[in-house]
Amino acid sequence: MRQRSLIAITAALAAGALTLTACGSRDSGDKKDSGEGGGTTVVIGVDVPLTGDLSAMGLGIKNSADLAANNANKQKLVKGVNFKIEALDDQAQPSAGQQNASKFVSEKEVLGVVGPLNSSVAESMQKVFDDAKLVQVSPANTGPALTQGPDWQTKKVRGYKSYFRTATTDAIQGPFAAQYVFNEAKKKKVFVIDDKKTYGSGLAATFTDEFKKLGGKVVGTEHINPDAKDFSAVATKVKNSGAEVVYYGGEYPQAGPLSKQIKAAGAKIPLVGGDGIKDDTFMKLAGSEATGDLATSVGAPVEDLPSAKQFVADYKAAGYKEEYSAYGGYAYDSAWAVIEAVKKVVDANGGELPSDARAKITEAMQGVSFDGVTGKVSFDEFGDATNKQLTVYAVKNGAWVPVKSGTYSG
Repeated sequence: MRQRSLIAITAALAAGALTLTACGSRDSGDKKDSGEGGGTTVVIGVDVPLTGDLSAMGLGIKNSADLAANNANKQKLVKGVNFKIEALDDQAQPSAGQQNASKFVSEKEVLGVVGPLNSSVAESMQKVFDDAKLVQVSPANTGPALTQGPDWQTKKVRGYKSYFRTATTDAIQGPFAAQYVFNEAKKKKVFVIDDKKTYGSGLAATFTDEFKKLGGKVVGTEHINPDAKDFSAVATKVKNSGAEVVYYGGEYPQAGPLSKQIKAAGAKIPLVGGDGIKDDTFMKLAGSEATGDLATSVGAPVEDLPSAKQFVADYKAAGYKEEYSAYGGYAYDSAWAVIEAVKKVVDANGGELPSDARAKITEAMQGVSFDGVTGKVSFDEFGDATNKQLTVYAVKNGAWVPVKSGTYSG
């Protein structure tokens, strides 16, 4: 996301259901114990919206990262190191995200950051982290330019070596949705709407390009104010356009009311969006006529992944008040990637953190590879996730139900 809404590892870990314990449990060192993991405290920062419209996704990310830190401590995964998280609220605002990034940089115990949710927020943070050589792993950002530069469609250039992500990008997600809508849903005329933000506009653009290539027709386009609630004028335009489907680039706080108002205007057609709308709050906002609306999301459904069964069970057992939401599994894996990088650096330095730990951890992240909650976790030369799987979900009986998983064939 992006702009956007996938926990104690126990018996299944011992049985090898998850290979998160590949490094094994280790005894704590001789240093004074500062927590369950013992020894030196390493803080993993978490930057997400903890309040506001997108807090459902943000809180799921925070909780999942917290679970990863707790599990690493219980396993004593890194000798002499105790992990804890520090979560800051960016309110889905770039200015707040930049301030949070500066705060994390100023705290010497922070050796990695998970987040943010929104691509536009990430844009404001990247240079701050990169200048400080502080590694950042987002579970949700999907804007291609974050890793491949502003001209990514013609020339891919990595701008920040400290930035990584476990979510795949809109360069894949938008076209994947277009192929499903055109080839399988058999919709040939689309009305495209976006919220003018980095995530939404980028997603709408990649969807549009692929839909046109397939032979589809864009019968109308519109930009909305993400702070608005009344979309009746846009809904009327959709109705009069003759569109068979609406594609919306944006997030669920606007997508839900937009879907409801389009149907109320008389256009009984599905609204399709990206992972930014795939949250249960969407159905609450869209109402009963949301049935048939579609969303793509990164990866396969966490609930259906054998690798994620323990995550789901442990998240529930941990007693978090909020759901792990769309990015929980990816947040766990993002935090675990930081933990694995710390382990690499500590092991290479005789069991101690070096004086230039941040730089060494950023360097080590490039080679991190493990079997995580969401599948194989590793990064390509741009810092992008090597896992390119996506899933299409449909609203059925008031819930998101997976209807197709696969990879984009472009």
